[in-house]
Order: sequence, then structure tokens, then C-alpha cells
Amino acid sequence: MLPVRHFSAWLAASALLVIALVIGSLGTGPNMPSLAGPDKLQHFAAYCFLAVWFGGLIARPHYWKIFVALACLGLALEFLQFAMHRGRQGELLDMVANLTGVAAGLGLGAWLTGGWVLRVEAWLARS
Repeated sequence: MLPVRHFSAWLAASALLVIALVIGSLGTGPNMPSLAGPDKLQHFAAYCFLAVWFGGLIARPHYWKIFVALACLGLALEFLQFAMHRGRQGELLDMVANLTGVAAGLGLGAWLTGGWVLRVEAWLARS
């Protein structure tokens, strides 16, 4: 992880984002929010966002670890959707959308947004 001043806050926010993805991926029932838009686009956007998020916290030479971790998370969630038989379906194309989102997010991080957390902390320090 990059040398950040508010490590515990960034860690807690990261955990909440991953928990939200897990609940959104595995939750069923009438109380679950329904997102607008094509399912594959939702998968792409969620994993792209997480890749950009973690790309802001992790140094670029370690981006491969983000890719592996998010790929494993996506694969595990798709397998659990398939295995749980609770109204959710694990799909190969969802996994493709997940991986494409991670790759796009890390590409964006390598090109433009990487290390964004340091810029946020510098801005907060000035305020």
C-alpha cells in the first residue's frame, strides 16, 4: 500500500466497497436494490471502479496483485451465484465483463488515476 496518513480510514472504506459488491452480487429478494442498465455493463463498471479504487492505494508495480485479487473475487462470486440456487446465476459472460472492467480500471490507473489517494490526502492536508 502507498504511504498514506489515514491508513485505517482507507482500509475501512475499501472493506465496505468489497462488502457492498459481495452483498450486491449474492443478495436476493425484494429488499435488494435494482440497478438500471444492462447486467454486463454493471459488472464492468463495478469492477472497473474497484480497480481504480485499489489502483489509487497500491503502487503501480503491484497492479498485478489487484488484477489477481479482483479476478479471484469475481470468479468466487460467480461460482457462489451458481452454487447457491437462490435466484442468482453465475455466468461466464459476467466473468468476462468483470475481468474487462478490472483491466480497464488498471489501465486507467496506469495512465491517469494511479496514486489518486496521495493527491486526496495532500488536498486534505492543505484544507
